[in-house]
Amino acid sequence: MIRLLKSALVLFIGLHALFYALQNIANIDAALGALAYVVSGADHEVYPATLFFKSNNPAFAWAALTLVLIGEFSVAFFGIKGGWDLFKARDASAEEFHAAKRSGVIAAGLALLVWFGFFMSFGAAFFQMWQTQVGTGSMEGAFMYAMASAITMLFVCLTDD
Repeated sequence: MIRLLKSALVLFIGLHALFYALQNIANIDAALGALAYVVSGADHEVYPATLFFKSNNPAFAWAALTLVLIGEFSVAFFGIKGGWDLFKARDASAEEFHAAKRSGVIAAGLALLVWFGFFMSFGAAFFQMWQTQVGTGSMEGAFMYAMASAITMLFVCLTDD
């Protein structure tokens, strides 16, 4: 049962990322607008100054959105593959099952890079997105997903299978 839970949780990391990526594509103008709004520093009343930079450059916003989408699709690929790999190895030896964790751990690590690294480190800290309602919503969602991915990674990495 533990092996099936690990497989399902890794699969959900992948599906979660896939759903976000596809929703971002379905709402590409809104996704770009939200990202451009955050990096522009608009409506930052609490901490209006920055030691870094703000950007109103549409190319910068597109590049950032492209990076997010690549990250989300990468998490989706490795999560779905990792869930499948674990499912296939559910009756295998402990060593084989442990080896099947590779893609799942990569998915969880990439999820941390996307939602902790991109959204929380750059979005929340660098661009101070916590100062706006749009930014706060994105930051809170990123925190929930990053922490769920981190906990899943720890659970999956346990070798007592």
